[in-house]
Order: sequence, then C-alpha cells, then structure tokens
Amino acid sequence: MRLPRIFRTTPFRLTVLFLALFASAALAFLAYIYVATAGEATKRTDREIVREMRSLTGAYDRAGLDAVNQSLIERAASERPFLYLLLGKDGKRISGSIEVSPVEKFDGTPTWTSFSVTDQGPQGRPIKHPARGFQERLKGGEVLFVGADVGEDEAYVDKVIRALQGAGALVVILGLSGGVLVSRNVSRSMAGLAGVLEAVNKGDLGARAPVRGTRDEFDELAQGLNEMLDRLERSMAGHKHAGDAIAHDLRSPLTRLRARLEAAYLDVEAGKGDPTKALAQALEDTDGVLKTFTAVLSIARLQAAGSAPDPTLFDPGELAADISELYEPLCEDKEIDFAAELTKGLQVRGNREFMAQALANLLDNAVKYTPGGGAIMLRVRRRSSGEVEFSVTDTGPGVPEADRGRVIERFVRLENSRNQPGAGLGLSLVAAVAEAHGGRIELDEGPGKVGESGPGLRVALILPRVA
Repeated sequence: MRLPRIFRTTPFRLTVLFLALFASAALAFLAYIYVATAGEATKRTDREIVREMRSLTGAYDRAGLDAVNQSLIERAASERPFLYLLLGKDGKRISGSIEVSPVEKFDGTPTWTSFSVTDQGPQGRPIKHPARGFQERLKGGEVLFVGADVGEDEAYVDKVIRALQGAGALVVILGLSGGVLVSRNVSRSMAGLAGVLEAVNKGDLGARAPVRGTRDEFDELAQGLNEMLDRLERSMAGHKHAGDAIAHDLRSPLTRLRARLEAAYLDVEAGKGDPTKALAQALEDTDGVLKTFTAVLSIARLQAAGSAPDPTLFDPGELAADISELYEPLCEDKEIDFAAELTKGLQVRGNREFMAQALANLLDNAVKYTPGGGAIMLRVRRRSSGEVEFSVTDTGPGVPEADRGRVIERFVRLENSRNQPGAGLGLSLVAAVAEAHGGRIELDEGPGKVGESGPGLRVALILPRVA
C-alpha cells in the first residue's frame, strides 16, 4: 500500500527522525523523573519507619518490654499511619495492629520487606494496600516490627506515571502534527518551484517562481531561479533578435550588392563597363556587408548578455592614447587638426575590446563628417561625480537636437549623411557598449560654427565610477 505523498516527503521523514531522537531523549528524561520520584517516596517512608522504630527501641532501652508494649498499644490505637507487631522471645504475638509478621524465616538480622494489608472498603469489600516494614530483634530477644501503608505514595507515583505517559503522547502527537504542517508548507513551496520548471520545460520562459516575502531559503531559491530565468529569457530573446536583425539588416546591402553586380555584368557583357572597376566595387560592397554583419552581431551579443563580458580593470587614458595613434594619420591626410587631452591614472571596469571598438567608432564618425580644415578633440577625464568620460568633439555638421535621440538607433542616417559611406550602426554600437557597462551616451552641440562648417557635435561615453 502506497503512503500519501506528504508522508513520503523528505521534510516529514526528517521530522520523524528528529521526533524519534527527541522522544528517546524525552523518554530517558521522564524515566529519570519517575525513578527519582518513586525513589524519593520510598526513601521518605523508610526514614519515617526507621524514626518510629528508633523511638520504640529507645523506650525499650529506657524502661523495658512493658514500656514498649504500653507505647505500642497507645500508638496502634491512635491515628498514626504505622503498623506494629511485638513478638515475644518464643515468637508469640504480644501486641500490635497486625496479627502476623510479614517477614518470613526471620533470623534476627534487621530486615526490610514489602507486603500488602487488607482493609474494608466503603461497601464492606476487602481492599488491599501496599505496605512496607522493618523488623529487628530487641536486646532481650523480643522481635519488633514497624510498617507503614504506602498506598498513597504509590498512588502519587501512579499519577506521575500517567502524567508522564500523557506528556510523552502529547510530544509525539505535536511532533507528528508539526511534521505534517512543515511538510505541507515545504511541499507547497516546492510545488510552486516545480510548476515553474515544468512551465519552462514546455517553453514558457515568462514563468516565474512566487516570492512570499519571508526572506527564508525558499525565497532565496525562488529569487535565484527567477534571476536565472530572466537571464535565460534575455539571452534567448537576444539570440532571436540577433537572428531577425541580421536577416533584416543585411537584406538591403546584399540587395544593393546584387544589383551592382548585375548592372556591372550587363555593362561588361555589352562592352561598356570596366571589369576591374566592377570587381573593386564588389569587394568594397562586400567589405561593407561584412562590417555591417560584425556590428549587428556585436550589438546583439551585448544586448543578449545584458552586461559586458569578461570585465577587467584598465586605464582609459592608455586605451584612448592607443586609439588616437591610429586616427592621427587619417586626420593628417584629410587636413584635420587632431588633439587629445587624456587624464592618466584613471580606472574603469569593462571589456577593453568593446570599449576600443566604441571609441574607434566615435573617432571614425568624427573623421568621416568633419570637413578638411576642421578639428577633432579627444578627451578622457573624471567628472565631479566620479564617473569617467570619453568624449569626441568635432566641427562637422552636427546633429539637430530633435534627432539626437534617434541617431543612436540602428540604421538611422540623417539627410546630411546620405552621401557618406556606412550603415548607420556606429552610434548604435557605442550606445550598446555604454549600456552593457552600466553607463550612458550623451550627444551635445560642438564648438559652434567654424568657417563654413558647424556647429559640430560632441559625443560623450560616460562610465560609472569604480568602487
């Protein structure tokens, strides 16, 4: 026969185990109480019997047998709770409240004995009471016995036993009840977690474990499970979004590439085109597609991870110095004045590779949109808030204030940049890198109108302070 599920749970089994250990300890404790109580009652009775015996033998020593006999008769007639018997040297009864000594085969050695006495009940029925007595031989050869009814003491001990039995039963009942209650609560909590896992196995990544607010280990487990599911859901959504984005975002450049190849093929076939120039253009378009693919994949990777992978501590000034060395020659070729103000000794925590790519994108945009004779300034500094700021300022056409929130979206290109190469992913990648590092990106107007160009653009990548 299969037991109900609640009795097969680990908490209930542990409760039963601890209950058995506790019951064993309680049993030993209760047994000690019983032994101590019963032993104390017996010792008290024995002390009273010995005291009574010494009182009578003292009278015998002072005044002889007649004095003891007289005292014994008086005491037997009183309401004293003792049983007396005085036997002569020949073993015959002289006086007392009992007829026969309960000590069998008495050899003169002081002897303790337990026996029973019969009394008349309320309706004339004989009632036996337990008794205990002490017998010894007097100096003249007579035998004196003193006993006492211990029925009340044993009745008291019986009450103690029943109380202990009731306490033991109560302990077991309360322990089992507590085990059932604990098992039910634990089973309810575990059932919620199991339900979430079952839902996730069936494809519902939005399922979450309930948090009761008790801050116990089940709440910690539920919160940990929910955080894991949040990361899993973001990761799955990121992978799905990356696949959709790549399929969607590469469609246009691939379509353009095919159209140019087809046009070049038709021109060459008609004897009008230059095959070498067509292949060079195809290679250039292919490089653009690969750059677009790499940028989309990087953005998707950052958004799926939710944070920068493999973060390390590094000096942002040193990173900016390395990147500026790559772009100074490009600025010289385009006759752009390039300057860098880099604060050394700062520290940021992040992925150096992604930060380098983001900074390169900012400089690449600045070089692309700044006309000859313009200027670009690269800065790395610590803000008063403790944050670290990378900023690139140029004297290009800038971005209207109304469009600054839109240009960081993917594939957004303004009208004044239509004639420039690119896919509109540079600032999108910078924004994704900033978000993955817990930072932000800010766009402001540049230094203003410089000759025929301006007002320029200032793009700041701001990272949180290192604790």
